[in-house]
Amino acid sequence: MALLEVSNLTTRFHTRNGIVHAVEDVSFSVEKGKTLGIVGESGSGKSVTCYSLLGLIPKPPGKIHSGKALFDGLDLLAKNEKDLLSIRGKRISMIFQDPMTSLNPYLKIVDQLTEPLALHENIKGAEARERAIQALAEVGIPNPESRVDSYPHEFSGGMRQRVMIAMALITKPELLIADEPTTALDVTVQKQVLDLIKKRQEDLGSAVILVTHDLAVVSETCDHVNVMYAGQVVESAPADVLFRNPRHAYTRALLRSIPASQVKGEKLYTIRGLPPALTQSPTRCSFSPRNTLGDPSLCLTDRAPVLTEVVPGHWVQDCPGCLAQETPAAALA
Repeated sequence: MALLEVSNLTTRFHTRNGIVHAVEDVSFSVEKGKTLGIVGESGSGKSVTCYSLLGLIPKPPGKIHSGKALFDGLDLLAKNEKDLLSIRGKRISMIFQDPMTSLNPYLKIVDQLTEPLALHENIKGAEARERAIQALAEVGIPNPESRVDSYPHEFSGGMRQRVMIAMALITKPELLIADEPTTALDVTVQKQVLDLIKKRQEDLGSAVILVTHDLAVVSETCDHVNVMYAGQVVESAPADVLFRNPRHAYTRALLRSIPASQVKGEKLYTIRGLPPALTQSPTRCSFSPRNTLGDPSLCLTDRAPVLTEVVPGHWVQDCPGCLAQETPAAALA
């Protein structure tokens, strides 16, 4: 049974330049003990999807127009701020993308780590401090007894990210949302952070949503993958199926863009152009102008593609041009 089940989530931003369709009709589910990867380029709607679930979209200009997000039977999108406060940071925690801006520079680490304990478990004083020291030790911070009294600027980028993980896990959440947890980290620290999240997930039995643009990370850590483009899920499948048999042209383009997958000495493949502006409601295939691995001449122009189950558990948008294999001319592009 799914711990979190999201159905038809639609989030838009009402700006002076028009309505930005950041997330359109997104659906997915996450089971206990499993990891869902959400991948795509910057601006594809990955982070906005997660922020919408936790009520972190600034209102205005943001507004959740429709959808349900059932977390253990509770609709997160129907909850008011007071109700969400009892869930956010306790049952659902989030690791934010940039620990330097997410951590308060004016507060010691101990104060920031113990805040969730005071708020959700009424644990304060010496007991809270001991829990904070233990949390730092569990994420590999050396000398946690003394480092707990440090300020964020006294930690390296990798150590700050570990503090964010400790803060997210200190209340033993049922669902952990990790938004680009390895951005700007070197590969050694990146692996340590991912291994740490995996270990804590195994210890707690929690579900994880991993937001990233790094497909190599996804292949190693995720059970299921959603590929997002222009605010929509274009393909969704178990990780091994997606990497073995990608259907959508955008998914295939992302996989081909991985440098390690390309022949040494040859020109690196890149996805040409830029993602579309999201100020227009989707009325056709959004990927058509950038489609070099399918047949753009067949892309839908009279309606927006619809996510369709092609085989059990494998969903993909039904655009003929994006489902087509690359043409000889496109292969040379």
